[in-house]
Amino acid sequence: MAAAAPAAAAASSEAPVATATAEPGAGDEDSREVRVLQSLRGKICEAKNLLPYLGPNKMRDCFCTINLDQEEVYRTQVVEKSLSPFFSEEFYFEIPRTFQYLSFYVYDKNVLQRDLRIGKVAIKKEDLCNHSGKETWFSLQPVDSNSEVQGKVHLELKLNELITENGTVCQQLVVHIMACHGLPLINGQSCDPYATVSLVGPSRNDQKKTKVKKKTSNPQFNEIFYFEVTRSSSYTRKSQFQVEEEDIEKLEIRIDLWNNGNLVQDIFLGEIKVPVNVLRNDSSHQAWYLLQPRDNGNKSSKTDDLGSLRLNICYTEDYVLPSEYYGPLKTLLLKSPDVQPISASAAYILGEICRDKNDAVLPLVRLLLHHDKLVPFATAVAELDLKDTQDANTIFRGNSLATRCLDEMMKIVGRHYLKVTLKPILDEICESSKSCEIDPIRLKEGDNVENNKENLRYYVDKLFSTIVKSSMSCPTVMCDTFYSLRQMATQRFPNDPHVQYSAVSSFVFLRFFAVAVVSPHTFHLRPHHPDPQTIRTLTLISKTIQTLGSWGSLSKSKSSFKETFMCEFFKMFQEEGYIIAVKKFLDEISSTETKESSGTSEPVHLKEGEMYKRAQGRTRIGKKNFKKRWFCLTSRELTYHKQPGSKDAIYTIPVKNILAVEKLEESSFNKKNMFQVIHMEKPLYVQANNCVEANEWIDVLCRVSRCNQNRLSFYHPSAYLNGNWLCCLETSENALGCKPCTAGVPADIQIDIDEDRETERIYSLFTLSLLKLQKMEEACGTIAVYQGPQKEPDDYSNFVIEDSVTTFKTIQQIKSIIEKLDEPHEQYRKKRSSSAKYGSKENPIVGKTS
Repeated sequence: MAAAAPAAAAASSEAPVATATAEPGAGDEDSREVRVLQSLRGKICEAKNLLPYLGPNKMRDCFCTINLDQEEVYRTQVVEKSLSPFFSEEFYFEIPRTFQYLSFYVYDKNVLQRDLRIGKVAIKKEDLCNHSGKETWFSLQPVDSNSEVQGKVHLELKLNELITENGTVCQQLVVHIMACHGLPLINGQSCDPYATVSLVGPSRNDQKKTKVKKKTSNPQFNEIFYFEVTRSSSYTRKSQFQVEEEDIEKLEIRIDLWNNGNLVQDIFLGEIKVPVNVLRNDSSHQAWYLLQPRDNGNKSSKTDDLGSLRLNICYTEDYVLPSEYYGPLKTLLLKSPDVQPISASAAYILGEICRDKNDAVLPLVRLLLHHDKLVPFATAVAELDLKDTQDANTIFRGNSLATRCLDEMMKIVGRHYLKVTLKPILDEICESSKSCEIDPIRLKEGDNVENNKENLRYYVDKLFSTIVKSSMSCPTVMCDTFYSLRQMATQRFPNDPHVQYSAVSSFVFLRFFAVAVVSPHTFHLRPHHPDPQTIRTLTLISKTIQTLGSWGSLSKSKSSFKETFMCEFFKMFQEEGYIIAVKKFLDEISSTETKESSGTSEPVHLKEGEMYKRAQGRTRIGKKNFKKRWFCLTSRELTYHKQPGSKDAIYTIPVKNILAVEKLEESSFNKKNMFQVIHMEKPLYVQANNCVEANEWIDVLCRVSRCNQNRLSFYHPSAYLNGNWLCCLETSENALGCKPCTAGVPADIQIDIDEDRETERIYSLFTLSLLKLQKMEEACGTIAVYQGPQKEPDDYSNFVIEDSVTTFKTIQQIKSIIEKLDEPHEQYRKKRSSSAKYGSKENPIVGKTS
């Protein structure tokens, strides 16, 4: 996923399993086995009251980005000509590194110059839990170079006693600036940092400067500076070895980090302030400090006139224990489909007690899917839905646990199905830029509405034809589910001959194809957000396709469009042939007949995107540079091309030849977010656009090659340059690697599921919802004791409790398992907090701010 292209986007379940972040206490055996995994899910809803342009044209073309500190990892589409842009974009991705701030920037798009940052919302990592799972309006804050900081500084202070030539004693402050870590990229590249070191007091400001370190975000300065902190005349040989109390309170060390601009102005990267009185009780002080914004950063602008941004954010941090800890909880959850009634099962109870059902659905679906338990569970909860459905025309139209589970299931197992079915036509639509606007109010000058109608009809017909002929590619899990839904709907409404079709079309057309057509980038069908005109075309196509699916399945004589122009357009499709085609397609995908999946004979398309690769096979005379290429990975091969859509690959690596996929140390080429694909020939060195994208590529490449026979056990974490490996200095290019390869991840290519991670997430949800679980338990007791009619709503009226005795027993089991899992989690937290000393690299000091 490029910074400008949201490959990590989408609330779809395609996000990869994250690698474990480095944790303090890694020397401990138990700590090594615990994986700390972070994820971010949510929605960028809308902005309002943005600052208008001065002059007659007050509107702006806006987009929004998500940044981990200063690294952009997601970008929305551009909303044109609006001061209250409506984005409505969901996102979901794993966070592969530590960060201090999660920031959302609102930009004004500029074609000729740099995009203008209108304002930002910056939330500290530790404050994210305060906003979890709820939509909140945030006031936009001003953006300036003095407030945009990230990274940390390693510093040591000492106090020495010096005796001058005349015998007097003075104090000397020794400032050792050792290193920095995690400085931001400047224009996509590692910066050229240097530091100024100042001793500041009421009447002094002594400043010194380090050397510039080239092309690195983790500079090793290792420079020492000396400052006299008392006047020599103030002390005699008999003086005590300490600074006067009043002087200590007034002096501080200030370190400012800068990017050397060479011919342009230097860029401020952050500062820290350390009072000299930290040495009051010790002769030396050594610690890591987080960089802070500069004095008066953000104070010059009014913060109440930039507008506001509505966000829904859900950040999670899971401590994934070794597999053996999760056995009892996993067993209880996997028994859910067999529990009678289904509402008394652990999986259903989880959906009942979670504040947001979406939190429960994702891990639950993935876990059940991994163990082939999803179809019976989804069928059972869908049957519960049908009991409350009185009108056949509204079947499966709500947002229940059943419909959400099936939505997530289709997103996971239907990825390849969407690609082989929709991608070729969507590519044609997005690249042709034909006008398809048929709303008279939206027509531009010179547009011909009849031509536009023909263009739109051509696309709808082509897409519709492809969909209704695609049944052989429909995944078996989807077909099995649709078969069950169809049978249940027929039993529930035996006198309605069309309900068997509408039960299936409400999912496959309304919730699957129509959604993918209108948002192809979120399903990885397109690399970037379409332009506004194309989005409008896709919206019109999507509306028509979903209506064709439901209209054909219900044999309606009239469409349900509210817009007159859409009603007129839809008359073109009110022919018997469309109804027959829809019904035939729905019959085929809801059949129990075994299908020859196209995925068994054709390569499965896994991932694609734009990245930079290092030139291969150059001699020492040739320039070893990086070039932008379009990468494409299938279950058979990794290729890269000069541009998207190109059929001729410049370079191809068969998946069976991949020996390892690992991160590459930044020091190799002074570039961040690099990884290496080690194969039969020379390693392929690749730079992704951000940490999220790099993590996704590494994970999917590891999965697809995990079962290769010749996989390496050791690798070189740095590159082979100028005759030796930079990591171990071995001179032979064929030397055995000096570092063990990282552990493998689940081998399932198409359905990437880390069941321990999903079970840990479910444990966390149960833990967060213990109060509601307790209320549900009490409700079961109340129902069991009092079997009379309910006169007033009680606490338990909010829960579905069909069998209070069975439900009570399940809740008891859940509570017992959760209590047992609490123990190892608490032990790990204690080890982690005790090993992460305040001031260590893992737990840096938050310095003084203005």
